[in-house]
Amino acid sequence: MNRKLIITKIEDKIITTVLENEKVVELHVSKDEENDSIKLGNIYVGRVKNIVANIKAAFIEVAPGVECYYAIDENPTPIFTKKIGKKPFCIGDELLVQVSKEAVKTKAPTVSSKLNLTGKYAVLTYGDTRVGASAKLAKENKLRLIEFATEYATSEFGIIMRTNAKDAEPELLHAELAKLCREYQHLKEHASTRICYSCMLGAPKEYLTELKNIYQEGLTDIIIEDKTIYIEAKTYIEKEQPEDADKLRLYEDKLLPLHKLYGIESLLVNALKERVWLKSGAYLVIQPTEALTVIDVNTGKCISKKQDDEAYLKINLEAARESARQIRLRNLSGIILVDFINLSKEEYMDELLSVFRQELQKDPIVTSLVDVTKLQLVEVTRKKVRKPLHEIVTAWEE
Repeated sequence: MNRKLIITKIEDKIITTVLENEKVVELHVSKDEENDSIKLGNIYVGRVKNIVANIKAAFIEVAPGVECYYAIDENPTPIFTKKIGKKPFCIGDELLVQVSKEAVKTKAPTVSSKLNLTGKYAVLTYGDTRVGASAKLAKENKLRLIEFATEYATSEFGIIMRTNAKDAEPELLHAELAKLCREYQHLKEHASTRICYSCMLGAPKEYLTELKNIYQEGLTDIIIEDKTIYIEAKTYIEKEQPEDADKLRLYEDKLLPLHKLYGIESLLVNALKERVWLKSGAYLVIQPTEALTVIDVNTGKCISKKQDDEAYLKINLEAARESARQIRLRNLSGIILVDFINLSKEEYMDELLSVFRQELQKDPIVTSLVDVTKLQLVEVTRKKVRKPLHEIVTAWEE
């Protein structure tokens, strides 16, 4: 697998593109100057504004007028910086919270007392003392990395080793784990001295976050077109992950801009369209709704006239690969239903599901093929973290 990370700027939009074997698989778009300061990963001293007992939830204010959803039962070990009453949770209490989900449509952002300090190779998890490793790692790698991380975990926090830790040198892992432990101690010691609404830890800009989130296996180039962004990235890499400094380069060809070279503008436009054509002449129809996303597979202009399972299997396999790519490219999340062309042979259906599952596993965000209904609708779930691409762009246009 050959990977590249490309960061370009078109007008006021910064577009981070991930290529695998020269094919675009991820598009992340952010504004040059984001007005919304409540970013995913930020840690605040928040204040309990309201408690809704019947759903065991609270609304916590992290900035004046900005309330976030907080599930009380899911956060048994909050770090209070100011306690008002004797009850476990009281209006007016101040505590450390981290933004765990961005606002989605009418839903408020979600915050949690389970604080995650994320590095390139590991995540320190306050409120969860387990020591674990990415589900995407092979068993032997998991066992090795779990043993490695155990010496750093305490009764207060655990450690999760990320996929990128698989081939990392031991000294790099030791350095990062020690750094995460120092960050946690500093955060905890200084929180009680800070006033309400203080941002104790600000998440890096989205395009800088991608520098540590991208899979490192096969990563050869980090190419940046804008000089200001290049300097920011260079400073970040030198401080946080100096082992990647040799991969970073500034693109300086004025005659052929980087976004033109890779056709990023047209990729972005196509990633917002409902219809996606396949090489066979078949096509996908992708329709996000409030509750779920539906992907419908149609034979379209496919020239094959064979009305049998063999022809349909070929179309379905192509559709499975492209559906997995589109889910990742568009950052679709939650419940996803894929309506493939019906297959009567069980062995063909098994092959289709096997290929689809393999393609979904390439996604860095947890994505699972759950089941197949009696109507042969394939059920997929993908963890909700950031807003889908179409919501981000639509919000800007409005």
